Amino acid sequence: MNDFDAINTLTKGLHSLTPGTDHPLSSAHVDSQQLESEDFASVFKAMLVSVNQSQQHSRQLAESFDLGQHDDLAGVMIAQQKASLAFQSTLQVRNKLVTAYQDIMNMPV
Repeated sequence: MNDFDAINTLTKGLHSLTPGTDHPLSSAHVDSQQLESEDFASVFKAMLVSVNQSQQHSRQLAESFDLGQHDDLAGVMIAQQKASLAFQSTLQVRNKLVTAYQDIMNMPV
């Protein structure tokens, strides 16, 4: 599996974390042709938006639990773990991109 396939898999996984996402990449049955037609910037931006939505959803659930409006502690904890996992995955992709950029910049021409 190359890095592009890993990023595609990660993108599909992150989109599946956030329910109700309207982005075309959010469906679970996205084929590789559709992903290849998207440029990397739009895929990465969609991934960041998905992570942000996941974190906001987690925060809203935690606040409603604190206020007594929501009594499903397990659901709140699962949402927080999903948001944390999505953020950590995005952070690792960013670190990999920075490393790749630095490697390319250090190559002799």
